[in-house]
Amino acid sequence: MAHEQSQPSAWFVSHAHLVPAGATLLDVACGYGRHAKYFAERGARVTAVDRDAAALASFADVSNITAELRDLENDAWPYGADSFDAVIVCNYLWRPTLATLLDCIRPGGVLLYETFMDGNEKYGKPSRPDFLLRSEELIAHVSRDFEIVEFAQGPEHTADGEICAMKQKIAAVKRGT
Repeated sequence: MAHEQSQPSAWFVSHAHLVPAGATLLDVACGYGRHAKYFAERGARVTAVDRDAAALASFADVSNITAELRDLENDAWPYGADSFDAVIVCNYLWRPTLATLLDCIRPGGVLLYETFMDGNEKYGKPSRPDFLLRSEELIAHVSRDFEIVEFAQGPEHTADGEICAMKQKIAAVKRGT
């Protein structure tokens, strides 16, 4: 696995303080679990969901992580309203379940989301509009029910300054008590 894919996202690390130890956390499309592992080590009780059984097997024995093999694009959304204290999503977008994903966060809970946006097609995949956020789209989805802690969008750079992707990121807390 490439180094950048084994280390947690800098965005998630910089907002990890929003997720307290003991929080229940859903890692959507977790892949090999770099974020699930990071938050589990910080004391969160993580539900890591992905459709790739081999990826999930890579952390089957890690404390504080429950792995769930699910196809969130073809099966019914399995999590009810107010199910988790935090939800994290990295490099994944499936708009048909976005509203129910946001609904499964408890009031006072945290959303950390980072994925590709329009313009990424110039730098690689994903390149289909179905998998790219439009400008400020995450703000539009969360602004009614969430307090935005931080939002960013635009080019991502390699260590030597080259643009390698276009990303959109949000850290938000769900309103209510």
